[in-house]
Amino acid sequence: MELTFLGTSAGVPTKERNVTSMLLNLTGIRKTYWLFDCGEGTQHRILNSVFKAPRIEKIFITHLHGDHIFGLPGLLCSRSMGGSTDLLTLYGPKGLKQYVETALTISGSYLTYPLDIVEIEAGQLFDDGELIVTAYALNHRVECYGYRIEEHAKKGALNTEKLAQDNIPRGPWMQALKAGETAQLEDGRTIKGADYLGEPKPGKVIALFGDTAPTEQAVLLAKDADVMVHETTLENAYQEKANERGHCTTGQAALVAQAANVKRFIATHISGRYSAEDVPMLLAECQAIFPNTEMASDYLTIKI
Repeated sequence: MELTFLGTSAGVPTKERNVTSMLLNLTGIRKTYWLFDCGEGTQHRILNSVFKAPRIEKIFITHLHGDHIFGLPGLLCSRSMGGSTDLLTLYGPKGLKQYVETALTISGSYLTYPLDIVEIEAGQLFDDGELIVTAYALNHRVECYGYRIEEHAKKGALNTEKLAQDNIPRGPWMQALKAGETAQLEDGRTIKGADYLGEPKPGKVIALFGDTAPTEQAVLLAKDADVMVHETTLENAYQEKANERGHCTTGQAALVAQAANVKRFIATHISGRYSAEDVPMLLAECQAIFPNTEMASDYLTIKI
């Protein structure tokens, strides 16, 4: 999987950053994308990338503040005008359905594809056999969620030494053995793939936060994640202002990464008060607590 940041600014766009959106490319699993938040101008960011809107199969909205949803109606219509007929599912807080349907109705817009809008509560949203998505309630001025994406464990590799010891030749049955299934050899023997597989390989875990002030849910959401994406709207000196507005500082986000034992922390949702010259200072505040921190920028892509 790969995660691309389409917008990394908080509240308003800047010359360097668009407002919030992230695209998860499910490469290696299937040829589709998941979009997380859709601030104004998101479809323009997509147009200037290698991604194609018709391949977005799910959109997850963290909350209904404008910098996270004002790009949604335009993207939905552009996907339709591109001729897409594939189902698109939206997940988000109560009010998302009214917002989308009102925007489409008043503008006289229509869609060429089925649209399913799921208004969520905290808890597991689905398990499609490959990925599990769970929503966690956060601490913001409006109803807001973070999303934990967990990949199912992958079967272990075939133990070639054991296959050789048992005189099992290569053949069409190898695919069944790799899948852990029972196979019959040409000599009549029946063997179980599970007997020749190594230990399962743990799946990847991604924790994507919406806007939030400090909350006990944060560590649960991010626990042992391979990648945690968390807002760092303001620097440490503005902790009171950040928390009053339902946000975290650089240091507070880094403390979540530390407590949750994540492998990698990507900081995003940067206040428009900061220019590119301020980024090293913000990054330094995070790294003072959690060294393996990176600062997101628009179009940054990370492999997971």
